[in-house]
Amino acid sequence: MSTPKPKAVENGSKDSNSQISALSGIASNTKVYRKYFGPGEVASMSLKQRGNVSEDAQEKTRQMACTFIEAVGLRMGFPRKTIGTAQTLYHRFRLFFSMKDFNYFDISQATLYVSAKLHDTIKKPQDILEVAYTVRYPNAVNAVTGIADIDGERKAEDRRKLLAIERLVLETISFNFTIQMAFPYIIKFARQLDTSKDLSRLAWRLCADSHRTVITLEYPPHSVALSCLYLAALLATFEAPPLSSPEEATKAQALVDLFSHAGEWESKYLANIEDLHEICQCILSLLVSASGSIPHSHNTSPETPPSPSPYPSPRTPNPFKNFSGGPTAAEQTMLFTSSHFLRLKIALRDQHEALKTKGYPFRKRETSKPSNPRATLTKEEIINTPLAGSKEGDDPAIALIGKNEATVRFLFGPEA
Repeated sequence: MSTPKPKAVENGSKDSNSQISALSGIASNTKVYRKYFGPGEVASMSLKQRGNVSEDAQEKTRQMACTFIEAVGLRMGFPRKTIGTAQTLYHRFRLFFSMKDFNYFDISQATLYVSAKLHDTIKKPQDILEVAYTVRYPNAVNAVTGIADIDGERKAEDRRKLLAIERLVLETISFNFTIQMAFPYIIKFARQLDTSKDLSRLAWRLCADSHRTVITLEYPPHSVALSCLYLAALLATFEAPPLSSPEEATKAQALVDLFSHAGEWESKYLANIEDLHEICQCILSLLVSASGSIPHSHNTSPETPPSPSPYPSPRTPNPFKNFSGGPTAAEQTMLFTSSHFLRLKIALRDQHEALKTKGYPFRKRETSKPSNPRATLTKEEIINTPLAGSKEGDDPAIALIGKNEATVRFLFGPEA
């Protein structure tokens, strides 16, 4: 015969059960870090975050942010790897957060701060803000101190913003502090392929320009490095005057001949001709938009400063005011214009079609630029529809980034 439990025990049991039930009701999600996205995924995520902003305005904002990051980074003496990583972090941040919620100045300053930590080139938040003020407000710079005269309350508020956005930036990379960049591969491949110094320098600068695009979110660094060497060789040989020495011309042409056709190099370098074409087309599109009618030499690209050195020289112009210092007398041997870049883009596209005709097995991939998506989607559908066929679109943890509504566990490692 069972004895009835005391009421106090019964009540305690109910309270305990209710607490367990309440605890079990707390939402918990896991977000696995993804290093790369497909072009279609990048386009869909960008479309979702830009809202009513046009694609042209989004690209313009992206380039202004990258220019601002470069200007501040160079003035602070950051190496190229810190500047490039900050630009990539900016692109990734824009995939997860709406454009209307954050201006590009605040995001750029935060990504520079995070990147400086990742590469052990650490600076205090106030140091970054002080330099950023001199770039943003040159008329407010004190002639004696060289520091912009900014209100103390404004500085304190900007510092709070920087630290708050820093946390969001870290969430977009799932707190993964492992960084791989294409610059070391440029050096290794250039030595292995026996390219000239001038060609290697141009490839380095093209690699620096690649961080102004989203290809660093779509392709591994070794593919980007190989593409930059290929594009440098194309620029040195396509409708261009002869190089300074026959030996350099021979090496550049040999590089073009090697990477213009499928072969053993694909398995050797773990890359393929399709990726090289897509990366080259993306960088060329950037150069077309940036160059306009201004000619540029084969020794300097439209975007990057003249010196590929990690630390800028005093002669390096401020890229926030001008993309390039223009060709010097020694750089007049080979000039590029916007029309030259366009003709090279067309030639690469024709080569792509020729390979298709020969039966090269190109992958079926979504385009990085969706064709008129607003023709079929309403504003509400654009904002609320998850990404079709995307791992990120089906992941509820994505919507919880930057929020405290649930527990999110951030993991990084091999992707499923």
